[in-house]
Amino acid sequence: MKKPFPFTAIVGQDEMKQAMALTAIDPGIGGVLVFGDRGTGKSTIVRALAALLPPIQAVEGCPVNSVRPEDCPEWAQVTSTEIVTRPTPVVDLPLGVTEDRVVGALDIERALTRGEKAFEPGLLARANRGYLYIDEVNLLEDHIVDLLLDVAQSGENVVEREGLSIRHPARFVLVGSGNPEEGELRPQLLDRFGLSVEVTSPRDVETRVEVVARRDAYENDREAFMAEWGPQDDALRERLLAARDLLPKLKTPNTVLHDCASLCIALGSDGLRGELTLLRTARALAAFEGADTVTRDHLKRVAPSALRHRLRRDPLDEAGSTTRVERTIAEVLP
Repeated sequence: MKKPFPFTAIVGQDEMKQAMALTAIDPGIGGVLVFGDRGTGKSTIVRALAALLPPIQAVEGCPVNSVRPEDCPEWAQVTSTEIVTRPTPVVDLPLGVTEDRVVGALDIERALTRGEKAFEPGLLARANRGYLYIDEVNLLEDHIVDLLLDVAQSGENVVEREGLSIRHPARFVLVGSGNPEEGELRPQLLDRFGLSVEVTSPRDVETRVEVVARRDAYENDREAFMAEWGPQDDALRERLLAARDLLPKLKTPNTVLHDCASLCIALGSDGLRGELTLLRTARALAAFEGADTVTRDHLKRVAPSALRHRLRRDPLDEAGSTTRVERTIAEVLP
């Protein structure tokens, strides 16, 4: 099986790499929305991180990757109790996908050949405990995006149709990417993603040369390339696991909570989702860096990715959303 490009070997795109790493520490942060040029490594980063994470333990034959046999849904009719090791799931959601393909539907073949009413799981079942990646998310039909965001938030897929009443766990990190020139997401959908990042093509010759050189080395002698970068991926994996263990022990001063609220009020962020996401992301960053307390510096460093997509449009301010967030940080959190 072809091994994905090593995560630590990816050149640049530091903001996206950090966002993906933080969601690996705390999936409760929510999905990641990535806007930028084509061919900038968006899907490569997602697959590289999933390959970097430890494999999951799941019941053999369970379509939703359950940890214990008793957790397998009854409709799956799983008889095995053997626990097997699987890579962290990464499921691609193609453009033009139907709702039945996403959530699951009646198994027509079994209905016609055996006269049985059975459930055929969809992509959400496969993505449980992993990542669901949508390229060109801004071109996906709105009702599919609504459905995905609702399931991603609740962690459960509910199917009520054709006489079926099915529920199964669907906990995944939703990653959507797209080119802003090809269309935008509605504001209410933007707000449902935990983080947003902007990726661009490198502008300097040295960086572009390094990107090409590493990709060429990977394609021409994959074993040697993986041997060179494997230890660095292993070290990052251990760091992510240590951060997961540290996360519940972190201290969060009240001053940090006040900073979250002050910043969101100054930016005019609707609702409280901005504060909650900002706090969770800052805590994940603090754990990643081995700190025992969340600080204002952690907040300031993750605020652009946690808040830039939640801003209202201001026709009198031509500055981009990132510039507006950074300017407000400088004013509110000096």
